[in-house]
Amino acid sequence: MKATVIEMANLLDETDRRILTVLDGDPRRPVALIAQDLGLARGTVHARLERLESGGYLRAHSSRVLPRALGRGVSASIMVELDQHQITAAINALSRVPEVLECFAPAGDTDLLLRVVAKDPDDLYRVAEVVRLCPGILRTSTSLFLREVIPYRVSALLHAD
Repeated sequence: MKATVIEMANLLDETDRRILTVLDGDPRRPVALIAQDLGLARGTVHARLERLESGGYLRAHSSRVLPRALGRGVSASIMVELDQHQITAAINALSRVPEVLECFAPAGDTDLLLRVVAKDPDDLYRVAEVVRLCPGILRTSTSLFLREVIPYRVSALLHAD
């Protein structure tokens, strides 16, 4: 079972944050070198990383792959309005669309917010249509991302309290 945000905040102590800071700088750094860098036992680092990974606190390794490396250089968000009786069917269908990278349930008028990728604008149109035709989806609105101005990052959070 995945922990909640509050449980996560309580779970990460200073040692966890130090380990994660090293990994944020070099995700491929071996456990033995992390332990050496931080003056910790290799077993301690390994056990903590296992706990964080099994608890759902670490992103999948595939999140390092840039979609443009896979020929998907166009990014967009799609706001989705749902038939509230078909939320589960919609989410299940969306999870099978490979171009849907993330799906959030925000507060407000939008039921779901998707981050999608495509090969080009024509392909984005195709992806938006695949999303729109999923069961339970009533309406969509697509916004094209022109440029990434602040890339995904967590390093500052590791040092914040």
